[in-house]
Amino acid sequence: MRDDEYDLDVTAAQPIDDAAIAALSRDDLIQAIVALPPELRMGMGGILLERRTYSDVSQELGIRQAELVRQVHRGRALISRQLAAREAAGEGAAG
Repeated sequence: MRDDEYDLDVTAAQPIDDAAIAALSRDDLIQAIVALPPELRMGMGGILLERRTYSDVSQELGIRQAELVRQVHRGRALISRQLAAREAAGEGAAG
């Protein structure tokens, strides 16, 4: 197992672009969540797709709410990185 799999306090190399994540279509958001590590998918789906409360999702998953908050933060950071990489690749292809 990789060391970073246990590092739930991962911070984005750049700030998390919540506006870009919020602007994703439902289908694009689903694809982004599916691309995440398995341990992040359920929490991200419950919070971002189903718009449920942290309390509700953490109880369903059997984890502490603080753990879910860390998972969602990590998931948002990873999605933000994916979006930034796509944007950079698009700019590189156009230029």
